[in-house]
Amino acid sequence: MSKLLTVFGSTGGQGGSVLSKSLVILSCRRYTRSAPLLVTLSKPSGEKLKSRGCEVMKGDLSDRKSLDAAVEGSDVVFAVTNYWESASKEKEVAQGKNVADAVKAAGVKVFIWSSLPHVVKHYAKSIGIPTVAFLAGLFMSGLKGMIRKASDSDAYTLAWPFPPTMPFTLFDSKNNTGKFVAGILAKPDAYIGKQIVGATDWYTPEEIIETFKAVTGKEASYLQVTEEQFKNALPGPPHVVQELFENFMLIRDYKYFGPDAEAQLKESHKVVRGKLTPLSEAIREMEPW
Repeated sequence: MSKLLTVFGSTGGQGGSVLSKSLVILSCRRYTRSAPLLVTLSKPSGEKLKSRGCEVMKGDLSDRKSLDAAVEGSDVVFAVTNYWESASKEKEVAQGKNVADAVKAAGVKVFIWSSLPHVVKHYAKSIGIPTVAFLAGLFMSGLKGMIRKASDSDAYTLAWPFPPTMPFTLFDSKNNTGKFVAGILAKPDAYIGKQIVGATDWYTPEEIIETFKAVTGKEASYLQVTEEQFKNALPGPPHVVQELFENFMLIRDYKYFGPDAEAQLKESHKVVRGKLTPLSEAIREMEPW
């Protein structure tokens, strides 16, 4: 008997990767995403999903009734919220709780929640959901807007408030999220109550630049800047700039995943189904620069 998997955000980076990789584990009969990001069925992406046997539904994260309909009868639900969609902490928290409440009401057997660890641990635990927490690290795709071409030359620069030899994790969410989740789906009972961290490997700023140069053939260098210089160069309104800045401080001061990040990532890599996409391949996919 096939199981019913409901995936939120499935034409986005994380959800799309989950849908693609999980089809080999569960028979996909349902696909759902939030209303502001809905792809209409007349578009190629929606038609492609239908052709793969997926039911395309509209699930508005701010509309509990639509979420109840989306997760009804589901055995497994993968959900992710998107802070940048509204740039509102309050809205993202409310949407996350809506999904969790709908999952609880539907009696879902496994809830894979891509979120911040304290949100999953506190809220999911408080309402008794069988949850696997998935914590995605810094996206490799973000390098596209951070390795910048100089206005007066053909050289590129990456400017961060990190020492050039400081290692931190990067993650290709588009290609690799599903490889982690597929492993969870293969043995879900083994991971309920645990946190899986999503990252490909550890890289230093110097390694990022050397990889960029090797792949693109372009001149590039790393520049360590002050916190103030870095913050002043970030785009967006003040509250968005502050959010981005605090994310980078979390990486610098707490390795993003906390003091035991190395052990967490080593253990999480045991879950992976398939080969993780390396930084060089991710940079190649971002071309042209």
